Amino acid sequence: MAQLNAMTLTELKSLEKKVVKAIAKFEEREKKKALSTLKAKAREMGFSLDELTAAQPKAPAAKKPAKKVPPKYANPDDPTQTWTGRGRRPVWVTQALEAGKSIDDLSI
Repeated sequence: MAQLNAMTLTELKSLEKKVVKAIAKFEEREKKKALSTLKAKAREMGFSLDELTAAQPKAPAAKKPAKKVPPKYANPDDPTQTWTGRGRRPVWVTQALEAGKSIDDLSI
């Protein structure tokens, strides 16, 4: 540690570059070693590494959120009650149709 404190800024930056390169080389060696080990294990089990990695199913794409559909029908007695025309009919629509109104009478 005392040696680092005695170094100039230029020397420290040079050392930093050397350390970054050394770390990158070390990681590359470790990756190659791991890949070699995995390939050997796959061969031992009767497969190639490419076969094993290509056989993995892809995750399904995330579903997009449903778009909000504007209402097409409104309750004439209470305009705050609306219906898009999709899904199950609300009770007020059923009651209006039973009372003799047409679906067009309820449209907005």
